[in-house]
Parts: sequence; structure tokens; C-alpha cells
Amino acid sequence: MDTVDPTTPNVPRMYDYLLGGKDNYAVDREAVEEVVRHAPDTPYLARENRAFLRRAVRFLAGSGIRQFVDIGSGLPTQGNVHEIAHEVAPDARVVYVDVEPVVLAHGRALLAGTPEVTVIQGDARRTDDILGDPGLNELIDFDRPVAVLMLAVLHFIGDEDDPHGIVARLRSAMAPGSYLAVSHVTADFDADRRVRDAGAVYEKATYQITLRSREQITRLFDGFDLVDPGLTTLSMWRPDPGSTIPPHADRQWCYAGVARKNGGRG
Repeated sequence: MDTVDPTTPNVPRMYDYLLGGKDNYAVDREAVEEVVRHAPDTPYLARENRAFLRRAVRFLAGSGIRQFVDIGSGLPTQGNVHEIAHEVAPDARVVYVDVEPVVLAHGRALLAGTPEVTVIQGDARRTDDILGDPGLNELIDFDRPVAVLMLAVLHFIGDEDDPHGIVARLRSAMAPGSYLAVSHVTADFDADRRVRDAGAVYEKATYQITLRSREQITRLFDGFDLVDPGLTTLSMWRPDPGSTIPPHADRQWCYAGVARKNGGRG
């Protein structure tokens, strides 16, 4: 297994810091502060991404899904997928997938003694390795509906690695009635280039960011049917009843959507 590098900004550790966690190094905090100088609302959107995760998992569990695969899961933090799913369905099975050793170490420590949940090492760019992993297949039956979560991960996959092909390979393995949940950053509302300048900070981190348009992100859902309200911004996706929608929520620089696979395999 790879060793932890404390000298290069690490994307999961940076996200941990954005969410107020303690599993990060000075190099991660410095990189995040540089991102925030360009885009001051970054910490807020990180929290909104976690809020979208909570709402999406509750929706999926409420729709009968009992299997979840969280690809690019990141470091464990408050409100993990299995915790949210188990509030609705205590028998739900969850597999966390991440390539980073720091995520595996923390995840395995957290999940010790939780037989219906596991964490495996896997690179989102190598879907066949993920789908063939024995740890995943011990818990997940792809002949039954499954929810694949790819939150804030596909923008770390460059066009050269074919994100649409990656999602298509996952879709082909998923049974009809399965779901895909995605959040993805965009420059659609970036008139002053603050998002692009913030994204450039990641050029010195473990993974770089590729900003995509609404049209490009919508294409990631080819072969799926988006559920209401379709592809929208984080705060606009099925907000909790009684919650306050922030100003300009429809122009947040991160899209989110959940979609259902209908029909047969492929």
C-alpha cells in the first residue's frame, strides 16, 4: 500500500479540513487557504455537498435501495453514508471506495465490527478493478439494484481518462432500478474566473480539477433517467422541508443530480 505523503496537498485531507476535520497536515491547510482566497464560499459549498449526500442517501434508502457503493468516499466524517442509510434501513450494505491510503486506514478503524459495511482501495479510473474486488463482491450483489455515489470525484478525472466511459462501465454492471448520484464543480457561473483560479491551486495537489459545463455533466447520466428536480445546484436538490434556500443558490458552482437506470443491462 502507498505511504502517506505529508509534503503534497492531498485532496481527501483538504476536503477534511474544509469540513472542519483534524485529519490533515499544514500543506493541506495552506492549499485550502489559497483556494479560499480565490473562492471564499468554498467551505460553505463543501458543507452543502455533504448536505446533498445526506438528502440523496435518504431518498435512495426511502426508494428501496439497500446497497450503496461510495466511490471516492474521502475521509470518514460526521454523517457517513452507512450512518444515514441505516437510519432508514438498518440492513443496508455500504462499500466505501478510495485510492488514498489515509482514507483506508481511517475507514477500517471506524468500521471495525460493522459487518454490513467495508472500505476497499480502488481508483475511480479503474472501474474493472473496483467491480472485481472481492471485498466489494462480498457485500454487493450487482444483480440487484444498487446506488453508486460519485460525489465530488468525477471533476478529478481528466478528459484523457474518459469519465463518460467510466460511468458507462459502472452503468453496464448495474441492475435495472439502480441509481447514480453525482456532484461536480462547474465554471458555468464563473464570470470573474474565481472558480478557475481556485481550481488551479489543485495543480500542485494529488489530483487536478477539470471544470465541466452543465451539458457535459448531464452527459455523465447517459443511460439513466434523472429524478426530479433533475440536474441542479447543490442547495436546490430536494432541500429539506422548512429549510432556507440561500441567495443565488441556483448559481452555485457545483451541480448535483440523482438518476435511475431503467431497462436492461448496458
